[in-house]
Amino acid sequence: MRVSTTLIAACVALLVLGAAGTASAAAAEGTPTFTKDVAPILFENCVACHRPNHLAPMSLMTYDDARPWARAVKTKVLAREMPPWGADSSIRAYKNDASLTQAEIDTIAAWVDGGAPRGNDADLPEAPQFAEGWSIGEPDLIFTLLEPFEVPADGTVPYSYVTVPTNLTEDTWISAHEFRPGDRRVVHHVIAHVLEDDGKPATGEVKLGRDRTRTRAQGASVGGYVPNRLGTVYEDGVAVLLPAGADIEAQMHYTTIGEPVRDQSSWGIVLAKTSSSTGRRRAGGGAARNGTFALEPGNPNYAVTASRTIEEDTYLANMMPHMHVRGKSARYTVTYPDGRAVVALSVPNYDFNWQLRYQLEEPIFMPKGSVLEAEFHYDNSGANKFNPDPTAEVRWGDQTWEEMMLGYYGTVDGPKSNTTTDQQ
Repeated sequence: MRVSTTLIAACVALLVLGAAGTASAAAAEGTPTFTKDVAPILFENCVACHRPNHLAPMSLMTYDDARPWARAVKTKVLAREMPPWGADSSIRAYKNDASLTQAEIDTIAAWVDGGAPRGNDADLPEAPQFAEGWSIGEPDLIFTLLEPFEVPADGTVPYSYVTVPTNLTEDTWISAHEFRPGDRRVVHHVIAHVLEDDGKPATGEVKLGRDRTRTRAQGASVGGYVPNRLGTVYEDGVAVLLPAGADIEAQMHYTTIGEPVRDQSSWGIVLAKTSSSTGRRRAGGGAARNGTFALEPGNPNYAVTASRTIEEDTYLANMMPHMHVRGKSARYTVTYPDGRAVVALSVPNYDFNWQLRYQLEEPIFMPKGSVLEAEFHYDNSGANKFNPDPTAEVRWGDQTWEEMMLGYYGTVDGPKSNTTTDQQ
């Protein structure tokens, strides 16, 4: 009898274990895997930065790369801190919107909660390919600082101004541009302009080593740099014109990191597929700027505005607000000559570390006489954990503890169309 009872108990235990195993297997079958479910999300939204030797601190290109960071990835995507995206997409659609859908967030969370399984390698999609060190692909031409800049170990580094010749022998249309820091640890930001020969004899300091004076080439660009910024690739049919003999003039802002560093940064450009301007739409842009503000001490929501009147018919294609660590929010509005107004961009939670250029899904036509206004808000209170001194009245200044108000925007001529694919 005792033996019979033991046998029955053993059978019951086996049945229970079998049922549990079946349930576990069913649960495992329903768990997302890296190869089938998670890798496509990362490839589409994350690895432009999260790849070897690029902006992000770790790579997410492979399962072995991503697995140790699984819980950190889940935490960041649940908080919607990653991928970085500041615009309110309920107001307007943006073609470079990197934010994840709720379904994608749920997939990553379920993958981590399920033990972050690898999955079948046969399910893994082809990984995107990148040119080493570049987000725009392999450049056709690279322009490098003529001399390396020696960044000291500590202290405040004054802005330096450099001029780099392009040595272009003819007007050149380009379809992509990118600034690549020699050492990302010390390059804080770069503002670059393209200079062209204005045909006038040079005098004094404007000579720049030539016998003609140089003026800014309207609409020409080789790209600047702000924290965590990648390059810009224009869509087919849209390009920027670099004039023959152009120079790049750049304001370089370096910061110290506790050790001396040598930087020799570069600009890369990709040539447009055809050199003819027939049928080509030219990209341009500018900035709505206010340099006369004075942020009140302790004010948590100080407003500063600036505007630009549009001088000829064009289309608003993209916008990039620029503030420093007291920056709180940004809003761009287009007001038409008849008084109608539309919101082009709202960034309710500006982040100095992620200064993105927001690309409109549908560019906004701005007839001549329209006004593009930028309204920025600043938190100069003690509640702003990044505020270096909430008791200070803050004005325009170069350094991070000072402030700026620059409402950058990009335009494109010709019929309304998607205009650029910004890689970040």
